Amino acid sequence: MHIKFFLEEPSAEEALKHLLPKILLKDVSYEFHTFQGRDEMLKELPTRLKGEQWIPDNWRIIVLIDEDRRDCHELKAYLEKAAHEAGFVTKSGAAPNEDFQVVNRLAIEELEAWFFGDVEAMHAAYPKIPINLQSKAKYRNPDAIRGGTSEALEGLLIQKNYFTKRIPKPTVAQNIAQHMEPNRNRSKSFQVFVEGLKACVGEELLV
Repeated sequence: MHIKFFLEEPSAEEALKHLLPKILLKDVSYEFHTFQGRDEMLKELPTRLKGEQWIPDNWRIIVLIDEDRRDCHELKAYLEKAAHEAGFVTKSGAAPNEDFQVVNRLAIEELEAWFFGDVEAMHAAYPKIPINLQSKAKYRNPDAIRGGTSEALEGLLIQKNYFTKRIPKPTVAQNIAQHMEPNRNRSKSFQVFVEGLKACVGEELLV
């Protein structure tokens, strides 16, 4: 089995480089096509998908994009339409027992919600972040942190004097993801992403 990921930005690629080996067995291969932001992804994705029309039967495509406080139903509908117009059957659109080629997934509201879902990993990468951070009301639901998860993570890291201004998102993603344990992640959107992986490769191929 081979999976091709279409990703919104480099930080998602850096995170998945560390996460996927913890989830998938070695006989599942994968590759990344990474866009330089949401606007580029939404503009170019339909054309990119049409260029993948003749993928082998044992290939799957996973599209991962931040919800980023947009209408999640509208965004999902756009991704589904792009896949259908490229000739693919999506997991959401497949009939019972019908094979699919594309799985569309939203990180709600942003990739950083996955990091807040594993505070132990955040603490391991940046020890000044409290290990009991999730006990505070603001951080209890990693997918619904007021003000945005990206802004919350950046604020924490600046407050703890790891950075003085805008954080380097790919580097931070790499530092945290290498400590993440998928089975303990409290982010619902991360769990849904893993469920999509399971659907692509079969439960028996996941560790």
